[in-house]
Amino acid sequence: MTQLENSDNTIIFKRPVATMDEIQQGWHELSLRVGQLEAERAVLEHENKSLRMLLERVIEHRQRSHGELVLLLSGLVSKLPISDVGLVVSRLVEHNAHVAEVCATLAKGKMDASLPQPSVLKALDQTKRELAAAVQPAVEDLIKLETPMESALLRSFIEKSDNFFTPAAVRANRCLIKGQLPKERVVREFGEESLVFFNDLTTDPKLNPKPKPDEIVLAFKNDFEALFAQSPGLLAGKRDALMALYQRIQRSKAATDQARAQRNAFARLSFTLELLHYYENSSTEAPDVVFAQRLPAVIEQLVLATPAETLDEKLLTQAEGLLAQVISPDHRHMVINNVGKSGGLARTLRYVLTFRSAKIPEPEQALAEFVRHLLPAQKPPAAAALAPHLRLLPVEMQRLIARAIKSSDRLRKEEADQLFKELVAALALVGVEDELKPVAVLTPEQERQIAWDVIKDLINRRAEPAAIANAVRTRLRAKYDADEVKQSWITLTEADPITLIRTFCQLPYLPDGSTDSVARAVMETYVTRLTHEKYAVVYQKVLTSLRNMFKANATSPTLVNFMALVKWVDSDAAKKIGTDIGMPVAA
Repeated sequence: MTQLENSDNTIIFKRPVATMDEIQQGWHELSLRVGQLEAERAVLEHENKSLRMLLERVIEHRQRSHGELVLLLSGLVSKLPISDVGLVVSRLVEHNAHVAEVCATLAKGKMDASLPQPSVLKALDQTKRELAAAVQPAVEDLIKLETPMESALLRSFIEKSDNFFTPAAVRANRCLIKGQLPKERVVREFGEESLVFFNDLTTDPKLNPKPKPDEIVLAFKNDFEALFAQSPGLLAGKRDALMALYQRIQRSKAATDQARAQRNAFARLSFTLELLHYYENSSTEAPDVVFAQRLPAVIEQLVLATPAETLDEKLLTQAEGLLAQVISPDHRHMVINNVGKSGGLARTLRYVLTFRSAKIPEPEQALAEFVRHLLPAQKPPAAAALAPHLRLLPVEMQRLIARAIKSSDRLRKEEADQLFKELVAALALVGVEDELKPVAVLTPEQERQIAWDVIKDLINRRAEPAAIANAVRTRLRAKYDADEVKQSWITLTEADPITLIRTFCQLPYLPDGSTDSVARAVMETYVTRLTHEKYAVVYQKVLTSLRNMFKANATSPTLVNFMALVKWVDSDAAKKIGTDIGMPVAA
């Protein structure tokens, strides 16, 4: 680098220019280094792609395996007898979604596919949709039946089902059942001057002197029609509407088909909205309150709406249709078991619903309780009174209940027999009396003889040795004692020697390939008897067959297996048999 100095004494350094020779000498080295860097960059890029691919595969596998684990846990949790299954499964699904989102963020930044949904949540979502769809038809039925409730209030249940649980709706529902009206509705529709036609059922000078205005409930006075006729100047322009409301309430309170249809539609709507509200708020709603208190009362109101002394099968079918919407079998049984606390026909309804269910919890106990309910201690009932209830049950249940009534200790034997015969005739049951005939009891000797005759028949028909051995094992497992073992030995010795040998070889092996736990003791008894002088004739026959096998093929599988099993249970007996055959036996 050269140094220059100008007139201002300023020093300027100037970089020396490389010569052409220097550039030519360094170019080759520079080219080599650039090529080497390019090759290293390509290798690093390839490794980064490979690592990226491996990372994505690991994350994808982690995501799928975690989803499968959540599905397995959800299936197991849904089978547990716990009340907050939906809450637990929802937390599992939420956790799975969070894990999948994190994995997707690590890999690609977004989720490619939706996560699998557990079957319990699929069933829950489907049930919610069905319940929400059933609200509108029930509301329309109530409006068509001209119930005293406001149409706007009823239609609000379609838009938002939780409106059914607002204070205004709760008061309106109670008023519908009791034939009353909320005060705020009367004032809003007809004004303060219309209150002269109503009685205040809420305000009480002592118990409730100053109730809230929106809690006051009114009822038409008993002489409303006379007062209404005596006051023609009141409520100008609204008299027809007030009279129409009065008539609708009277029709709703009457014991007519229209009134029963209104109560039926209201019960179906109440059940649907109660169940839908629980499933949408299962994390905060207590299942005991819903399934043990509210829904059983609705089922009773639905089925027992008629004043008849027997159950109506159409109403019973409607109740079963509502119960079918309850997802959990435990909750369904909870509803049924809490029906009929007051006794009477309602208690009969409980047992009828129980025995019409696909799965009956504790059937023996339920049958005994139903028979006690049907047979009061004071006076035995007539068959004509019991038959209508029993006809609602499946035929097999009718037969069981009829037999239980015959053997019940709540009636004298003569009364029970007579009631049983009348029930069988009324229900047109066939063959029930034959089922009650006593079955001949076999002695142990007879039972043993029959069992071993079956095995002898297998031997005579030349069944496979494995089948014969399986039959012998089954019998000895059913009853294992010295007499049975002796009988099995005698049965096998009566067969030809080759059958005995092949059956002996199959005895220890179960169909799944495992070893029978009782085989060793039985085979040890067989070998002891075989080598005993008492059974010398049998021994000679077996020895002859074994000797012929050895001469024909010294490595015969049957021969080798037989000798190995004999050595397994008694090595001394194996040496003796091997010596008599003439084959070498390892020590």
